[in-house]
Amino acid sequence: MNDLTPDREERSAGLKGLGCSRKRVEDARFTQGKGNYVDDVKLPGMLHGDFVRSPYAHARVVSVNKDAALALDGVVAVLTAEDLAPLNLHWMPTLAGDKQMVLADGKVLFQGQEVAFVVARDRYVAADAVELVEVEYEELPVITDPFESLKSDVVLREDLAGQTEGPHGPRKHHNHIFTWEQGDETATNQVLDDAEVVATESMYYHRTHPCPLETCGSVASMDKVNGKLTLWGTFQAPHVVRTVASLLSGIEEHNIRVISPDIGGGFGNKVGVYPGYVCSIVASIVTGQPVKWVEDRMENLMSTAFARDYWMTGKIAATKDGKITGLHCHVTADHGGFDACADPTKFPAGFMNICTGSYDIPVAYLGVDGVYTNKAPGGVSYRCSFRVTEAVYFIERMIEVLAIELEMDAAELRRINFIKKEQFPYQSALGWEYDSGDYHTAWDKALKTVDYEGLRKEQADRVEAFKRGETRKLMGVGLSFFTEIVGAGPVKNCDILGMGMFDSCEIRIHPTGSAIARLGTISQGQGHATTFAQILASEIGISADNIAIEEGDTDTAPYGLGTYGSRSTPVAGAAAAMAGRKIRAKAQMIAAYLLEVHDDDVEFDVDRFAVKGAPERFKTMKDIAYAAYNQAIPGIEPGLEAVSYYDPPNMTYPFGAYVCVMDIDVDTGVPEIRRFYALDDCGTRINPMIIEGQVHGGLTEALAVALGQEISYDKMGNVKTGTLMDFFLPTAWEVPNYETDHTVTPSPHHPIGAKGVGESPHVGGVPCFSNAVQDAFRAFGLRHTNMPHDHWRIWQTANDLGLHE
Repeated sequence: MNDLTPDREERSAGLKGLGCSRKRVEDARFTQGKGNYVDDVKLPGMLHGDFVRSPYAHARVVSVNKDAALALDGVVAVLTAEDLAPLNLHWMPTLAGDKQMVLADGKVLFQGQEVAFVVARDRYVAADAVELVEVEYEELPVITDPFESLKSDVVLREDLAGQTEGPHGPRKHHNHIFTWEQGDETATNQVLDDAEVVATESMYYHRTHPCPLETCGSVASMDKVNGKLTLWGTFQAPHVVRTVASLLSGIEEHNIRVISPDIGGGFGNKVGVYPGYVCSIVASIVTGQPVKWVEDRMENLMSTAFARDYWMTGKIAATKDGKITGLHCHVTADHGGFDACADPTKFPAGFMNICTGSYDIPVAYLGVDGVYTNKAPGGVSYRCSFRVTEAVYFIERMIEVLAIELEMDAAELRRINFIKKEQFPYQSALGWEYDSGDYHTAWDKALKTVDYEGLRKEQADRVEAFKRGETRKLMGVGLSFFTEIVGAGPVKNCDILGMGMFDSCEIRIHPTGSAIARLGTISQGQGHATTFAQILASEIGISADNIAIEEGDTDTAPYGLGTYGSRSTPVAGAAAAMAGRKIRAKAQMIAAYLLEVHDDDVEFDVDRFAVKGAPERFKTMKDIAYAAYNQAIPGIEPGLEAVSYYDPPNMTYPFGAYVCVMDIDVDTGVPEIRRFYALDDCGTRINPMIIEGQVHGGLTEALAVALGQEISYDKMGNVKTGTLMDFFLPTAWEVPNYETDHTVTPSPHHPIGAKGVGESPHVGGVPCFSNAVQDAFRAFGLRHTNMPHDHWRIWQTANDLGLHE
C-alpha cells in the first residue's frame, strides 16, 4: 500500500503543467549575458565575410575589379557571380518558386543587392576591402511603383524575358509575377450590383520590416577530410535550410549539420535563405576554413526580407440595416526584385483569403497580382501567419468604411455580422474551415469592460468642445475584432519547397524519471523550453522542472518545418502532446505489470497510474521509468521513448477583441494612447504569464507599424529609412500600459485545445491603433487615410480637413 499524500491538487501543482504561470527557464542565462548567438561562435582559423553592395536600385554591372582589395593584407578571396557560376551557385531558388541572384549576375535590381563577397582574416579588414572593390555600373530606369511597373516597357527580370508562365500560372506582363484568385467573382459582382449599399475604398498597407534585435548571420565550416559541412545560423527553419543547402551545394544531406543557436528575435525575417548563408558556405569550401558572415543593421533593413507592401481595393455590399452580403478584394502586391515571399507553395499571396475576417459573408472574391519592382525582395510574415495581418487590416478598415456609409455604429455593425457560435465549424466563402469561436461573448465582454457607451458619449462631448474652441484635442475610439489562421499546416495544403508542413517531437524518459524532448521547431524568444515542458508535464506526469527541451540542431532534432506563423504550439505543441501520449500508453502497460493487474484496470492520475477503485495501489512515473530499464517485462521492449510526427487536420483560428482610446493634438499631430484593452482567445492557455508577455510584445510591434514604422524609397530607389534614426522602434516612452483579458474557446481538433497566440496581438493591434486615429477625425468627414500615422501625417490629415483654420 502507498501513502496518498500529497493530495491530487498538490501533485498537480507540483507538475507545473498546463495553466501554470511558470517562470521562463531560459531567462536565467539571457539576463546574465550567457546566451549563445551566432556571433558568439568562434572557431580556430575562422575567416570573416562582408558584402560589396550596390548603391543603385537598377543598374547593369559592367565590370568588377578585385585587384586593390586582393592586394590588401589579410584578404583571402573576393567572390563574384563569375566565381559562383561554374558551381551553379550564382542563383538560388526562393521559397516562392522563383529564383534569386546570390551575387549580381549582369545587373542589380535593388539598392543594397549583393555584388561581391570579400573574405578576410578579420571583420575590419573585410570592411576595408569592400571599399577597395571597384564596380562600374551603368544606371538603368528605376521603378518603385508596382502600378507603373505593370505599364512600363522596362524589363526588370531579363532572365525571365519571353516567359509567359510562372510557378503560379500565367504572367500578364514582363514585370508581372502571378495572379492568384479565390472565391466566386461572378457571384460577388452580381451581389454588388444588386446591393442596397456598397462601400468602396482603396488602402495601402505600407512596406515595413521585422527588424529583429539580432541581425542575420551564419558561420560555415567545411571539414574536407570527412566531407562534412557544419552551418550555424539565424535560421527559423533549420531543417529546411539543411535541405536547401544540400540541393545547392550537392553535399549529401546526412553530411550537413545545421545548428540554430540562441536567436535574438525572428518575426519572419529569418525564415528564408539569404546570399550571406550561401556565400559563407562557398567561401568555407573554397578556403578550407570556417567563414563567418554577420550583417549590420543598415544591411538588415535595406536588403533582408521586408513585410507588407500591399495595395488593396475593396468593395463591400450590405443591406440598409447593415447585414453584409458580399465582399470583393483586389490586391496589387509589390514583391521587389525577386519573388522571395515565405509562403506555402499553394498560397502565393499567403493566407490573404482570410480577408472575410470574423464575419458571416455569404459570397466573396479575392484577386492578387504579384509585381516586380526595384525594391528588396521578401514579403515575410512579420509577426503574423502568411499575410493575415494585411487581410485583417483590410476587412477591419472596410467595416469602418461601411459603418460610415451606413451612418451606423461600428461596434454594432460588427456584432450583427459576426459568425455565430452555433455555426462552427464554419466554412468561409474563400475556402477556410474555422474550427471554433464565440465572438459575441468576447465582443460583449470587451465593450462592457471599457464602458463603450460611456466612451462614445465622452467622444461626442469632446467634438462639441472642440467646435466651441475649448480644446485642441480630439478623441478616437479604435475597434478591431480579428480571426487569425495559424498552425500551418496540413500537409495536403501546405508545403515549403515540397516539404510538408508537419512538425515533430521525440521524447526520451531517463531511468531516474527525468526526460528530454527534442522538437523540429526553434525558439526566438517565445519560451519554448518553458511551455513545451509544461505540455509534456501534463501529458506524462513528470514535473516540467525535470524535462529538458532541445531544438535547433539537425543532427539531434527530428525533422520539422520550424517556427514562424504561430505554428509552434498548434503543430509542434500537438506533436509533443501526441508523443507524450505514446509514452503514457507504454507506461500504462508497465504499471499494470508491476501492479499485477490488466492494462485496463489501471488509470492515469496526474503523475502515476493507480488501480481503479484502489487509489492506494499505484506506481509513479518515476517508478515506471526505472522499471522500463531494469526489468524484463513480457511483450514490452526495454526503454521509454517515443516520436511523433504531427500533421494537423486543420489550421487553428485564434481570435480577439481590441479597443484603443486615443487623444490626438490636432496642432502637433501627436497621439496619446490613454487606454488599450486586448482580449485574446487562444484556446487552452498553457502559460498565462508567457501569453501576457506575447501580447505586450505583439501590441508594441503593432503600435510601431501603425504609428510610424516604414521602409520608404525615393523615386531613384534609395532607401530613406535604412537606419534606426529613421526607422521607428518604440521605446518605453511611446508604449502605453496594456490591459489584457481573455476568453477560452478550445480548438476541437488540437490534442490539448490550444490555438497559438504569439502573433495575434500584432494582427489585431495594427487595425485597432489605425482605427483609433481615423475615428478621431470621423466627425469631421474623414473616411480613410493610409498608415503609418506618424505625427506629420496626422497633422496633415487635420490640415486637409480644415482643422487648422
